[in-house]
Amino acid sequence: MAVGGFAVDAPSNAAGDGRITLSVVITCIVAASSGLIFGYDIGISGGVTTMPPFLKKFFPAILKKASSAETNIYCVYDSQILTLFTSSLYLAGLVSSLVASRVTAVLGRRNTMILGGCTFLAGGAINGGAQNIAMLILGRILLGLGVGFTNQAAPVYLSEIAPPKWRGAFNTGFQFFIAIGAVLANCINYATSKHPWGWRVSLGLAVAPAAIMTIGAFFITDTPSSLVQRGKIDQARTALRKARGSTADVEAELDDLIKWAEKSKAIEQEPFTTIFERKYRPHLVMAFAIPFFQQLTGINIVGFYSANLFQSVGLGNDAALLSTIILGLVNLGSITVSSFIVDRLGRRLLFIEGGIQMVTCQIAVAVALALADSTQHLPKGNTISVLVLLCLYAAGFGWSWGPLSWLIPSEIFPMKIRTTGQSISIAVNFLTIFVLSQTFMTMLCHFQYGAFLFYAGWIAVMTIFIALFLPETKGIPLEAMYAVWGKHWFWRRFVVKDEVHHNNNLP
Repeated sequence: MAVGGFAVDAPSNAAGDGRITLSVVITCIVAASSGLIFGYDIGISGGVTTMPPFLKKFFPAILKKASSAETNIYCVYDSQILTLFTSSLYLAGLVSSLVASRVTAVLGRRNTMILGGCTFLAGGAINGGAQNIAMLILGRILLGLGVGFTNQAAPVYLSEIAPPKWRGAFNTGFQFFIAIGAVLANCINYATSKHPWGWRVSLGLAVAPAAIMTIGAFFITDTPSSLVQRGKIDQARTALRKARGSTADVEAELDDLIKWAEKSKAIEQEPFTTIFERKYRPHLVMAFAIPFFQQLTGINIVGFYSANLFQSVGLGNDAALLSTIILGLVNLGSITVSSFIVDRLGRRLLFIEGGIQMVTCQIAVAVALALADSTQHLPKGNTISVLVLLCLYAAGFGWSWGPLSWLIPSEIFPMKIRTTGQSISIAVNFLTIFVLSQTFMTMLCHFQYGAFLFYAGWIAVMTIFIALFLPETKGIPLEAMYAVWGKHWFWRRFVVKDEVHHNNNLP
């Protein structure tokens, strides 16, 4: 087959014939449910920080500031300790995501997800029973360690187990479960917000999605690629038969996996050294740029602090929490749309359309806030306009940068450096979230509506980046992915043409 202008030897077995078995569907649902714990945290933390009982116990100065008639609406929640409660999770996730590369290679994708789920479960229990800020931060660190492991392993698992023709749709399931987790968390916050112990219920129930994902992972097999890489050939054969159907002839595909694994092992260099070779420069750039840009859309900042924002601009606590539920449902619906069209329209088109939609909405939000020209509560019409615009913004993210930012890094790397590339991608993601979440409330206080223009500018930059530098990867088998860079106007100078023509399956 021809990819990017070069001849590519496709895998000898038609693994990409588009046939979807019940086993693949169930396995991918279980793996994608790892996104529940990440989504639950995104949804729960912002809502909890608006609950008066939570603020009274841990941050009484902020509660006093919120009740003051003299307080600038943009500065109510400007507290480095409060934002550390949110952002400490992502600093811990940064550390564990780097360790997860080695763990995933040694223990496998499935076992890494189990390890992450157990760690997250412990963190949720500590947060639910927290008596002081130190316990809160400890719980958040354990949550972060768990999320770092699962976010590293699950997208790779999904890309390796899914048929190439439908890899985008299956991988989108991870972002879909992130959105489900966020919506459930927002609903729980809304239901518990008036109870004195409501914040404990909200934080403690993090154990539920962790338990669901962890128990489910015990009933699925690891990916054939991971099993072959660890020398478990018979188990890999069994996993392939389950994935392709009991009557399928999997020997040719298994032979291909063994060949790629042997070539990987023949290279003596460490993966963290190999990935910096010139021929993998396109892959490495994308591993840094895609997650970095995803966070600079501002979506997780909106997720963390939407309740704070809506309450600041004039909505009551109940209305603010309800607004976050609406945002979450819009995002969930748009992710569903993405799963149906990503393998038909491709990655590039969705990236570019979503970027244009988001930058337009961010600018419009800034205009709506600027026209109000008030540091006190906004007029009702402006507040509703902000909510509508943020819903449109969330929809644009949901069918573009949301799921695709997990998909692209998990599908572009060859076997030898796949877990390393994913670890770098997740580490960049967490580092960027940490910096942005730690600084957003201060930025909002000082820049006011200009904070939204800051994100709009970055969204414009990233949309141009995608248009110029990302080749289309839909439908390409993972082992043939190296060749897609061969005809790209910029990246072709880095790829090794002999490998593209004759041996593009080398790691």
